[in-house]
Amino acid sequence: MSEMPNRPLRILHAVRAPVGGIMRHILDLAAGQAERGHEVGILADSLTGGERADAAFKDIGPKLKLGVYRLAIRREPHPTDPIASLHFLRLVRSLKLDVLHGHGAKAGAFVRLKGKSKKTIRVYTPHGGSLHYPPNTLKGAFYARLERALMNRTDLFLFESAFARDTYQRVVGKPAGLVRCVFNGVTATEFDPVPLAEDATDLVYVGEFREIKGADLLVQAVARLRADGKPVTLTLAGDGEETESLKELIKRLNVENAVRFIGHVKARYGFSKGKLLVVPSRGDSMPYVVIEAAAAGIPLVAASVGGIPEILGPFKDGLFVANSVGALADAIETGLADLDAARERAKSLRERIFVHFSQKAMVEGVLEGYRDAFNRH
Repeated sequence: MSEMPNRPLRILHAVRAPVGGIMRHILDLAAGQAERGHEVGILADSLTGGERADAAFKDIGPKLKLGVYRLAIRREPHPTDPIASLHFLRLVRSLKLDVLHGHGAKAGAFVRLKGKSKKTIRVYTPHGGSLHYPPNTLKGAFYARLERALMNRTDLFLFESAFARDTYQRVVGKPAGLVRCVFNGVTATEFDPVPLAEDATDLVYVGEFREIKGADLLVQAVARLRADGKPVTLTLAGDGEETESLKELIKRLNVENAVRFIGHVKARYGFSKGKLLVVPSRGDSMPYVVIEAAAAGIPLVAASVGGIPEILGPFKDGLFVANSVGALADAIETGLADLDAARERAKSLRERIFVHFSQKAMVEGVLEGYRDAFNRH
């Protein structure tokens, strides 16, 4: 049995792509752990993230006693994986860690390649990752098999939603290691209200342009509503691999006058650009955009996927069936028809977020998980 050291912990957070909600989670968690006196480091892929990741790492760098490391890590299985994992394990050995915490499927796999040791616990947070692939597809079956092979090399599973935990146990299996659920959390300043911009459109989307996030479904819903004589307007705040295909879709559906792109912006600035936030995801675990918007009291409608119903709790009026343009269009129409009701719902939801989804609760929940894993190790 291994007791948790009664000194500051040496913690390394490992992630492949330093972008989106997963990166936001790691930055908040690392900062919170460092503020509590722990020695923290971050390792991330060097091929993605661009200037945004560079700026974020430069910003948090002074707080991280173990430093920031970049290593080329490919998204899909790749011939360079064995070399990358060797570099990774060499770094891990040199840092003499207490906690090795992998985020997402690829970094999670690298973390679990490390053999069991008396001094270090191996922690894994899937963040959706490989769980988004249906198990009856070739890719889904491959990832499920890989997860199964690594499952019992994990001392602690930290899921950010009950949905992610249940999906993992259904698709992969029941781990022998410790399993905990710790919700993502937001900081105190994010509860400040966001004033509506003068040039706000009816709707706003804030996030990455990836198939799983469903921005294309939203564009189709706008086209459908406009064809029905409802002159709905939309702001798309974000960027990503689907940017060009979204622009082509907008052109094809002849809604160029109704949709504007404002690029990647801070979430709160994005929220100010629309009267109703729409989260049209095909799949999600515990999306920060919903928590951030709810904290700021932003009226929203969202797909009923992943952990989104867990965030909304009893305030489920704004949920619609995922992956259905018709259901999405109906939810938008209802939301816009009675914005006062949507605002009232947002106000009540804000109080729920304050209690259950704070950064403080998230950091303490994760540290408690580490403690339990050491006691069981």
